[in-house]
Amino acid sequence: MSPGAGGVTLRDMTAPRVVHSYSYAIDIGPHVFPTAKYAMVRHRLVGEGWVEDAAVHDPEPAPRALLELAHAPQYLDDLDQLRMTPRTAFSELPLGAGIVNAYRRACAGTLAAARGALEFRAAVHVGGGFHHASRERAEGFCYLNDLAVAIRGLMGEGRIARAAVVDLDVHQGNGTASIFEGDASVFTLSIHQEANYPEPKARSTLDVGLDDGVGDEAYDSVLAEALEPVWRFGPELVLYVAGVDPYLDDQLGGLALTMDGLARRDARVLEGCASRGIPVAVTFGGGYARRLEDTVAAHAATCRLALRISGAEPRTS
Repeated sequence: MSPGAGGVTLRDMTAPRVVHSYSYAIDIGPHVFPTAKYAMVRHRLVGEGWVEDAAVHDPEPAPRALLELAHAPQYLDDLDQLRMTPRTAFSELPLGAGIVNAYRRACAGTLAAARGALEFRAAVHVGGGFHHASRERAEGFCYLNDLAVAIRGLMGEGRIARAAVVDLDVHQGNGTASIFEGDASVFTLSIHQEANYPEPKARSTLDVGLDDGVGDEAYDSVLAEALEPVWRFGPELVLYVAGVDPYLDDQLGGLALTMDGLARRDARVLEGCASRGIPVAVTFGGGYARRLEDTVAAHAATCRLALRISGAEPRTS
């Protein structure tokens, strides 16, 4: 057991290549948020031999003391007691025990994947990327900000001193930006569709708001330029929010990336980290394609590249 910041005791020091919990498949009824995608990606990676099912790390819910590194106690009280208050009311999901459990597990899951990245160069959380949750309130589909919890947790362990969040979801990572605003130890990059949720935007270290309909070539050019200050910052860890909602057939996005464009994007981030010796942990973020199979295929492609960087290879038949 290791003490974290403020005396937090972090019991589980697992450093896996792949993290996922079946509890992420929360029942929210008919909804644009496809919670089934997580298990579907896991099954695809296992079926292709990238990871043994028994080797997928199933995180326990993050303890309260760990969550308090990124979230206000009174807000956590609301979640613990399932209270509808001005702090929880901005969520677009129901508030129930199963949902709170899933988000607490997702926070521990991103922390575990970050530890895995430090050990293997890259790791994958088949979940997470809940970038709209701020210190004191829920927003969008996000109750807890797993990215902030993981960074603050690793810093509390003394494992890292500088981190970056590279957020390429189609929506700005406003919660992450607000949590780390003014923190010189964390670089937050958000490349997003400007005329989209949320409104108003928060202030990341670097925000790039794209016009509607931006496609593969223009996106790649913008990304290459925007990553340069991240590399200059010299992070000891990158958390990559690899939302696949910039895809041209996404229901909540208005960009026009093809599957090839998403793959080029992933390579620029993941191989860019690898070539510079920067550990990188993938989180999923959004993905709401009209065909669920497209969302699953795009997420799985991100995972394959990250796992290859980590040294994994698919099982040969």
